Amino acid sequence: MKRLLIANRGEIAVRIIRAARDLGIQTVAVASDADIEAKHARIADEVVHIGPAPATKSYLDTDALVRAARESGCDAVHPGYGFLSERASFAAAVADAGLTFVGPDAAVIDQMGDKVRARQVAGEAGVPTVPGTWEGTTDLAEAIEAAGEVGYPIMLKAAAGGGGRGIRVVENEDELSTDFPTASSEAAKAFGDGRMYLERFVRSARHVEVQVLGDGDDAVHLYERECSLQRRRQKVIEEAPSPGITGAVRGDMAEAAVRLCKQVGYRNAGTCEFLVDDETGEFFFIEMNTRIQVEHPVTELITGIDLVAAQLRIAAGEPLWLRQSDITVSGHAIESRICAEDPKRGFLPGPGKIDHVELPGGPWVRTDSWLAPGSQVPPFYDSLVGKLIVWGEDRGTAIRRAKRALAEFVVDGVPTTTGFLDELLSQPWFAEADFDTGSLERWLEDGARSTSQEGVDE
Repeated sequence: MKRLLIANRGEIAVRIIRAARDLGIQTVAVASDADIEAKHARIADEVVHIGPAPATKSYLDTDALVRAARESGCDAVHPGYGFLSERASFAAAVADAGLTFVGPDAAVIDQMGDKVRARQVAGEAGVPTVPGTWEGTTDLAEAIEAAGEVGYPIMLKAAAGGGGRGIRVVENEDELSTDFPTASSEAAKAFGDGRMYLERFVRSARHVEVQVLGDGDDAVHLYERECSLQRRRQKVIEEAPSPGITGAVRGDMAEAAVRLCKQVGYRNAGTCEFLVDDETGEFFFIEMNTRIQVEHPVTELITGIDLVAAQLRIAAGEPLWLRQSDITVSGHAIESRICAEDPKRGFLPGPGKIDHVELPGGPWVRTDSWLAPGSQVPPFYDSLVGKLIVWGEDRGTAIRRAKRALAEFVVDGVPTTTGFLDELLSQPWFAEADFDTGSLERWLEDGARSTSQEGVDE
């Protein structure tokens, strides 16, 4: 691998460029009209204009991306996360052009990207799955019959969904009758596939994911990440290791993830996501992400392994050089996702010009970002502007360091979520790791009700 096209933007494009440079690989960035002066475009060895600002006309244009890679002399393409990273057709198009796709091959992406098929594969590998249906359906009568067998409440999920989209919790048959047609229609529009499947809804659950690396023949895990603190199914804070599971669950879950990788001959970096029932301690596989994750840095900080460099080495044909016994965990890491949003206005995105930036520093503080004075936060893409990742010898130290670093993170010109994140990290229930996947939204609702009631009292 000599020259790499990064088919993405923002902080992940910057992150990939840096890892490639460390390995002596030249980089080619792509940029839409909105990003032609962005950081990832400025620091790459070359930049190719990819099209107008809307993602459908630039970062989601498979033909334009493949053409850019070939015309700029690249021999490989890294998709990053989001956009086309889990689109099997994109991986196939890259391979058909004679280029290396930095990720699993199209067949594996197709297999694991379909959540129904992924559940089936997990079952074949002896990996526990949430009780539910094994086939997707667009038929309401079939869904009602299946829900009666699974038992309410159920979680209604799009078979081709991702990123927390296409999910509904249904308490009874009346709700299912109302929600199913709407959800199926939305899934068809969003993913081109209206099939839905049903899972038992675990009321008090943690969202824990296991990082894996595979070379097609062998696979290892890099332990787990805690990702339960979510708003509208989008992660807000991630940490590693998970503070809410036992050592036995940790070991069994990690081994299950490796079994699944070996079952499909997984190649490159990936993440197996699980629900852990807080009441019983049971864990259930829910899906696999066949790409690098937004939260990969927390795993890097506790293991000392560069995951993006590992992706590139595996894609270049290097056999897996790590044995499981080589991978150990040290300390605790926390990642805070910083978005250009206004928490006081319902997290309304706030695009605009960045007037001033001060990024935090000091021991064991890492900032992955594209922010620079004078740069623009475009209104066309995700509002993530940076990730603040800290390491500590224990969880308490990591929390204090995260709060200190958030206080140093200054962005003028657009609203950000730094204050909200500091408040979240200050909650006693967070310090005690007493939370589940619904805790953040319940806390936000309680705060909104409290504010509303104060207004009434006045």
